[in-house]
Amino acid sequence: MAWMLLLFQLLTLCIGSMAAYVVTQPPSVSMSLGEQVSLSCDGDGIGNHLVSWYQQKPGQAILPLIYDDSYRPEGIPERFSGSNSGNTATLSISGLQAEDEADYFCMAYHGSDGPLSGIDLKK
Repeated sequence: MAWMLLLFQLLTLCIGSMAAYVVTQPPSVSMSLGEQVSLSCDGDGIGNHLVSWYQQKPGQAILPLIYDDSYRPEGIPERFSGSNSGNTATLSISGLQAEDEADYFCMAYHGSDGPLSGIDLKK
């Protein structure tokens, strides 16, 4: 009986900590080629956490674009940039190109890896 109480307490702790922080993004964004687009990832106090951004094109693996709020991995063009402050983290893409059509995901690190959320970018 004691192990059931312990299991319940552990489940309550995990569910409670997961429910305390939620990241939200709009489902899709439509833009014209050559424009600058800003994709936002909102969460209560997200500026206090590290945010990463990822891109996934149909049939391809997920590509890391930005890590630790604003750092680009080697090989990612400078037209991709990230920022994070207050309740909003932002991925900016300048000079939008046809090959930028993809799903974009943000991840906020809250304790262990946080929730994953996505945006579908259409040209």
